[in-house]
Amino acid sequence: MSFLEGLLWLSLNVYHEARSEPQIGQLAVAHVTLNRANQDKKTVEQVVTAPKQFSWTFLQRSYLPTEPEAFAASVQAAMKAMTSKDFTKGATFYHRHDVQPKWAKSKTYVATYGDHLFYRN
Repeated sequence: MSFLEGLLWLSLNVYHEARSEPQIGQLAVAHVTLNRANQDKKTVEQVVTAPKQFSWTFLQRSYLPTEPEAFAASVQAAMKAMTSKDFTKGATFYHRHDVQPKWAKSKTYVATYGDHLFYRN
């Protein structure tokens, strides 16, 4: 997969998962995606489109962004994440603060960025 394809899929993931977040939250979501790709030796597209990993890929009918300014910010966050050091301490999971998934109990809490809590194995 090319750099541009990776950037597109990472940007789409940031857009759909964290477009209302401050930049730090968007960057953290991007780093989780990249951390999973590195850990599993998969492309960003494979990580993003894996079954039941990111809600937007199975709950929505269209992947196309409808908010141009938010998508532009997502592209910036994705590019920054792809070219900077991971600050999430290797986080590979996250969830919104207002949900309590069962899987979180078996993970190590790392930090909160924006409205999301971040974890690693």
